[in-house]
Amino acid sequence: MLDNNQLLRFTTAGSVDDGKSTLIGRLLYDSKSIFEDQLEAIENTSRKKGHDGVDLALFTDGLRAEREQGITIDVAYRYFTTPKRKFIIADTPGHIQYTRNMVTGASTANAAIILVDARHGVIEQTRRHAFIASLLQIPHIIVCINKMDLVDYQEKAYNVVIDQFEEFSSKLLVKDIRFIPISALEGDNVVNRSSKMNWYQGAPLLHTLETMHISSDINKIDGRFPVQTVLRPQNESHRDYRGYAGRVSSGIFRVGDEVTVLPSGFTSKIKSIDTFDEELDVAYAPMSISMTLEDDIDISRGDMIVRSNNKPEATQDIEMMLCWLHDNPARPRAKYSIQHTSNTQKAMIKEIVYKFDINTFKRNTEDKELNMNDISKVKIRTTKPLMIDSYRENRTTGSIILIDDTTNETVAAGMIV
Repeated sequence: MLDNNQLLRFTTAGSVDDGKSTLIGRLLYDSKSIFEDQLEAIENTSRKKGHDGVDLALFTDGLRAEREQGITIDVAYRYFTTPKRKFIIADTPGHIQYTRNMVTGASTANAAIILVDARHGVIEQTRRHAFIASLLQIPHIIVCINKMDLVDYQEKAYNVVIDQFEEFSSKLLVKDIRFIPISALEGDNVVNRSSKMNWYQGAPLLHTLETMHISSDINKIDGRFPVQTVLRPQNESHRDYRGYAGRVSSGIFRVGDEVTVLPSGFTSKIKSIDTFDEELDVAYAPMSISMTLEDDIDISRGDMIVRSNNKPEATQDIEMMLCWLHDNPARPRAKYSIQHTSNTQKAMIKEIVYKFDINTFKRNTEDKELNMNDISKVKIRTTKPLMIDSYRENRTTGSIILIDDTTNETVAAGMIV
């Protein structure tokens, strides 16, 4: 049975004019997730543009530059709820120069919707987006073969795209790939099943999103609890309370469990697990809790509480896939701040092992410059050890960001290999 409070984050990707914004507009419109004043404003804008009906793309293309050009250039987040589940949508750009935006939008997603124009089939952009989804270890990919109305709803056009996609996706590390033929403009197989494609026996898109099993996507084995802050209320009811607050990254913690505090290595047992309004016996990812221990140990922000029989690797030398996000290229052997969970240290890019060409899937070992949107394998050295897991095992403790100390801007996002 599904928990109707369960949150599913999904990202949308596709080439320009594949219909991402129209698809999201259709999802919101047909699931009645739009406020009346929003709908009225969009209807007025649609009339001014000379459209007969509602231009669904306007629900998501909120930036003025996007509306003027008719393209999506930023990550637009949208929220909606159905009786079965809550959703957060990250609508990401299709252009190659906005690769960084897709990495940002997809980094926390449970699923990726990749749109393919039924007339054009799988193109370079499709492969790029599928590769990034694979790189970011998104567990579920839904390939929506859009604009079926423009190919007379033919099953043959649908099968051609499946064959093309499966030919290259066999090299990707994705557990679950599904295909749905849709027309975002006409509403076929988006929220409601299409009567024009009786040959398709699967569920429409919204039902697929509502029933997709995502509980098993969370790592329940490796107990990781990065400490964000120490709570010392010192009031009448909590005179001696010392709690360690944060979000459980992975695994399960129970009262009485033996835990180890890193990097100090001291061990203790969990005395209590608290939330804002109640005391719990057990906590698991991604719950936000406060934990107290039976022993008085010096713990501060950046430390990590783990199960004593299951510890992450503590190392200063880290290999990762790095996506460069900033306009300015990486400076050779420059110092950056590295943010890993709640821990911030100084770091330096020691070596660029290779740059990955996401168009050809080939590695370039000659080019050693990191420019915006480049994805590269790099070696980084930190001033103090970080407690890391591989990104494949744990998307929270396996990810980092690099920050430029002079501007305090985020310049790169990394996935530890």
